[in-house]
This record gives sequence, C-alpha cells and structure tokens, in this order.
Amino acid sequence: MASKQILQELKPSQFLSRPPPSLSLRFFSVSIAVDNRNRNRNHTHRLRHSSSSSSKLYNPVFACRTSRDSHETDSSRKDDDSPVHGLSEKIVGVLGGGQLGRMLCQAASKMAIKVIVLDPSENCPASALAYDHMVGSFDDSATVEEFAKRCGVLTVETEHVDVATLEKLEQQGIDCEPKASTIRIIQDKYLQKVHFSRHGIPLPEFMEINNLEETKRAGEQYGYPLMIKGKRLAYDGRGNAVAKSEGELSSAIDVLGGFGRGLYVEKWAPFIKELAVIVARGRDNSILCYPVVETIHKENICHIVKAPADVPWRIRKLANDVAYKAISSLEGAGVFAVELFLTRDGQILLNEVAPRPHNSGHHTIESCYTSQFEQHLRAVVGLPLGDPSMKTPAAIMYNLLGEDEGEPGFKVAHQLIARALEIPGATAHWYDKPEMRRQRKMGHITLVGPSVGVLEARRKSMLREEGYENRNEVAPRVGIVMGSDSDLPVMKDAARILNMCGVSTEEW
Repeated sequence: MASKQILQELKPSQFLSRPPPSLSLRFFSVSIAVDNRNRNRNHTHRLRHSSSSSSKLYNPVFACRTSRDSHETDSSRKDDDSPVHGLSEKIVGVLGGGQLGRMLCQAASKMAIKVIVLDPSENCPASALAYDHMVGSFDDSATVEEFAKRCGVLTVETEHVDVATLEKLEQQGIDCEPKASTIRIIQDKYLQKVHFSRHGIPLPEFMEINNLEETKRAGEQYGYPLMIKGKRLAYDGRGNAVAKSEGELSSAIDVLGGFGRGLYVEKWAPFIKELAVIVARGRDNSILCYPVVETIHKENICHIVKAPADVPWRIRKLANDVAYKAISSLEGAGVFAVELFLTRDGQILLNEVAPRPHNSGHHTIESCYTSQFEQHLRAVVGLPLGDPSMKTPAAIMYNLLGEDEGEPGFKVAHQLIARALEIPGATAHWYDKPEMRRQRKMGHITLVGPSVGVLEARRKSMLREEGYENRNEVAPRVGIVMGSDSDLPVMKDAARILNMCGVSTEEW
C-alpha cells in the first residue's frame, strides 16, 4: 500500500530531472525494425460455448518508465515447480468480442496467451481468433459469473458492463483488471468528472442538470455553445448534444432522451486540437506513457490519428503529465486511453478516459515496439510492461467507417483497401464484421513512414483527394555545402539528425 501511495504522489516531471533513490528510470530509444508478427493460429481444438453450456536509431519522443527495483511482479512470484508453456498460464477473459477483442487475440497469439471472450454475437469479430467464445450477454450477471469461472484474470474491451457483478466477483476472489471501482467511475461520465476534479486534473467546467431551469442557469453561467452530455452509454459521439442558444436547450435534451436518462453540461472548450495519450499501468503500479497523438474526428467519431502529435515539446510534456496523474488516481492494471483538449491559450484539459485499448492507439501495432494490445495483456497477467516508444518516425491511422449500407458499403471499403495496399508502409486491418452500416467502424489502415507530411500525401493519394498532385512522390534530399574541412564535424552531426528523420543527405 505504501509503494502504491508513493507512486501516485510522484509527478512525471520529477522523472525528467532526478528520480527518487528507490526508483529506477529507463529511457527507451527508438530504432527501425521489422515487426515480425506471427498471426497464424491452429484453431482445431478451440471450443465454442453458449451461455447455457456447462463447461534504435533516433528518438523524437521519449517515454519514461517508473519501476520499483525491489517490487516483484506477479509473474516472478510463481512457484518454480508450476508448469509454464506460454508467457503466462493465466487464461485472459475479455468482456466483449468486438474489434478490440479481436486485436487482443492477435497480440495474444504471439505470446501463446489464451484469450476467451464473452459476447452476445455468435459472429463477433473476436470469435474466429479467440481460444474460446462464450455466446452470451456481458450485461447478464449469471452469464458473467459463469464466464469468470473459466478465467485466470478478467478484463474488458468495453466499459459498458455490469459493474455490480464485477464488484461481487472481486469479493469472491476473482481477479479483475482494471478494478471494478475504476470501471464504475469511468462508465458514468459525470462521476468521472467529479473524480478527476477531486484529484486536481484540469477539466472543462461542468455541472449536473436535473431540469430545464437548471440547464438555463448553466447556459447563463457558461455561455453558448453549451455541451450537454448523457452520463452513461455515451461513446463515438452518441450521448452528446450541442445547444447554440437557450432556444435549442429543449430540443438538445430531447435528443439525449430527457432528464430521466441522467444529464450534465460542460462549458464549451475552445480547443484547437484534440490529443490523446495511451497509458499502461502494471500490476506493480509501474506506469508507461506512449507518445502523444493528435486525433481528428468525423461526425464525432475518431477518423484519423497522427503520431506523434505536431505540438511543441512543452505541450507533449504537459499532456503526459495530465495523463499520468489521471491514471495514477485509478485502480488496477491495463491500458488506458486519456483524451485531451489543447486550448488556444496552451492549456491541456482532460476530456475523458477509457479503461481499455482505444482507437487512438491502433497505430501502435505497426509503429511502436509494444502495441497497446500486447501491452494490455502484459499488464493484466503481470508480465513486465514493454517499450512504448515509436520505432518509425511517423504514423497515420485512418479509420474505415461505413460509407453506405450493406453491399455498396462493403464495395467502397474494399476498393479503398485495394488502393491502400499499393502504398509503401501501409497495413490494412479488417474487423470481419458481418453487417455494414453507415459510420460503423469496419477496419482501419495504418501508414508508417519518414514524416507525417509524407504520410499525409500518401493518405490523400489513397483517398484520391483533391489537392494531391505529386503522384510520383519524391523523397526529400538535403545538400550540405561546407566552406572548409573544419566544418565537417559540425555538419556531420546535422546530417546524422536529418538521416534519423528519414531525410537523405549529400555533402559537398
């Protein structure tokens, strides 16, 4: 308990100067490497149950890691006589079998970790890759309890689960990561705001509303536009409504289902960019931050992610500090996503937190040494956390959102994937969802390369956007002219930095 308190009281900025004597600080450099991912699995023995069944060259961004040298992880406490055939003998149970569950299964296959999923859809995206799929609702208490009996550790790919059941399971000794207390805080966005406000996290001003008069007073206090949000079951833009004037309050509230649903308001945040930080927390309370990314939304759904974010170092540090402090205030192991606003006056405000892998971290599969999905598995089973540094100079993730219903939508998506596969550094991920709907997340494409600028040009080429004229892309090259041989030592360092950023040079 003491070690946990110490870690939570430390600020990331402390680690940028001198770490405390009892902590070790490790900086991870970045190098270019090929990620040989073995995704082939033999599913001959995979069982399916229903809910009623009985059975290092450069480093543009540094990430810091805190660890207590004397603190053992769960994996180091195993009995020496216990048989271990994979990296962990724990069966990881995941509540939810969507695309996040699918990518967790892909990461697990590299480490021979068995992942089983609970999902009501027989053909959910994770079904084909999971060690086992139990068909049933993760909202049903009896089903979740039965599922938990098969798991060594229970985790989530969605926060919209029956938290009362998780609390009951924890009392029975079931290992839930992150903890039920964390899920309870995060699944109610108003409670989330209250929690982070009490821990000194910078937030937009907010207020609970129970009737129209209170909403009008909030509008008078915060001004317009006014953001109105549902407390629960709000994601991908659902559960949010904007009132641009007092006259629009009633219609915005009706759209959200009325006051009986549970609503609150936020003062409009005049942001210039939306940022995100993926944060990993180990069972030993070690914390790692991935590089800060920029997220771009389309109709309130994450559409494009750029890594690293094109912001000054001071903003990156501030974003990491806020993300670190937020996750330090929660309980349990796993990967968390911290969504942030960058305001015009240079403030970083926390928008919301997800207690699981997140869309803003999909690029890590190709761009980082340890993907967010591998990291989540490492964290929940008690393995050491992996290096979160980027192994490429830049990455862009593009979400494949449904453009149409049914077969026409599938055709558009497959045409886009075909174009993407012709682009250098592109990787396509298809979630294998059986139904196509407008704005539904069907897959994503990740581009990696020498710079965000180059990748933006490739993305526009892939989308055939107007304004992209250089179809035969030419890599940049810099000529260095020296007045005398004495300039060589200095200019060599300049050339080395350019080469580290993927820009070739020629000395004259």
